Amino acid sequence: MCLFALLAAFAPRLALLFLWIFTPLVSRAFAGILLPLLGLIFLPFATLFYVLAYVPGIGLSPWGWLLVIVGALIDLGAYGSGAYGRRRRGAL
Repeated sequence: MCLFALLAAFAPRLALLFLWIFTPLVSRAFAGILLPLLGLIFLPFATLFYVLAYVPGIGLSPWGWLLVIVGALIDLGAYGSGAYGRRRRGAL
């Protein structure tokens, strides 16, 4: 479990892909394939946290939604810092 947490922290896309291949968690949290695929590409932390916090039959608790929002903020922060770094180096 600790190894998965380290993998999720440094490579959320890879961790989500492993969850999708080796466990039923992703197919339990999402009905189709399009939404998790888009999440894998654009918002990997938010999608990973959604999959881990989802409870079948109940959905997400308020704490689960808070975790998904934190994941989305991490994803947006990563995109913003990448854009800032490119702009600072002078390459648009």
